[in-house]
Amino acid sequence: MSKKKDVHVVPHKGKWATRTEGASRVGSIHDTQRDAIDKGRGQAKRNQSELVIHREDGRIRDSDSYGNDPHPPKDKKH
Repeated sequence: MSKKKDVHVVPHKGKWATRTEGASRVGSIHDTQRDAIDKGRGQAKRNQSELVIHREDGRIRDSDSYGNDPHPPKDKKH
């Protein structure tokens, strides 16, 4: 069974990018964080993985799971 590959939205050279865990390069580059989140959400849904959104300083801002978790956390933000 292959390990899931989470998708991260990260700052990249003054722009925003999507990066899949384990990849040596970014997947796509966008002018706004919103565009990168939209692209990353589609990737995470296809991979049934997690979308991890970072702040400009690199800290994690938010995350959403699109996988099949048998014991999902109680999501209080939605």
